[in-house]
Amino acid sequence: MKFKADMHIHSVLSPCGDLDMSPSAIVQQAKAKGLDIIGLTDHNSTLNAEVTRKLGAQCGVMVMMGAEVTTKEEIHCLSFMPNSEKLSEFQQFLDSRVIFFENDPDKFGYQVVVDEEDNIVDQVPHLLINALDLPMMELQQKVYEMGGIFIPAHVDKKRTSISSQLVFVPDHLKFQALELSYNAQKNRFFENFPWFSDFNYIQSSDAHFVNDIGKVFSTLEMDSFSFDNFKNALHTGEPIIL
Repeated sequence: MKFKADMHIHSVLSPCGDLDMSPSAIVQQAKAKGLDIIGLTDHNSTLNAEVTRKLGAQCGVMVMMGAEVTTKEEIHCLSFMPNSEKLSEFQQFLDSRVIFFENDPDKFGYQVVVDEEDNIVDQVPHLLINALDLPMMELQQKVYEMGGIFIPAHVDKKRTSISSQLVFVPDHLKFQALELSYNAQKNRFFENFPWFSDFNYIQSSDAHFVNDIGKVFSTLEMDSFSFDNFKNALHTGEPIIL
């Protein structure tokens, strides 16, 4: 079976996310776009992931729960957890590495946690788009210790990516896939970085607005959906050359 997946979506919890990006709106739009799987990946926080998973289950959209983590090197990495227990543990780990800088909603945007009816139940006080005191290799190790999925994000971008911050992919870095942004073809990434071409890739929308959900997606083949099957499909997929 083939599954359509957009694995990089921000909710109202991310300060850069539009206030229309409630979990319910995300799931409804994913369903309308014909997506089977989405990844909820707010900046440095998982607090809207569980409610999004519950809403997705009600309408047949499978939600991978995780975060887009900003490492000490200013590299963005998608990190997904296999279940709610591990997600909670991962959130505690992320919180332990926060370098506190108070968020200014008027300058950066609101960071709200909501319930299934879109009611605001909490706000995160520290600015979530800041880097954590967490090197990329330590993040990768933690994700793997917890049975998770680790995907360096939008590696073609000219900032906050492996290519912008390191220029190369470290030999000892483990990941299921690398992610390309919506603009990868326009950026002519593989022409400029041909040494990146021999890896498995997904492509995601990095949606901050409802209409951007599913504007690009990856197609993965699995007998049935499960976290382990998804992980294996990423690891064994064919390289994407745009």
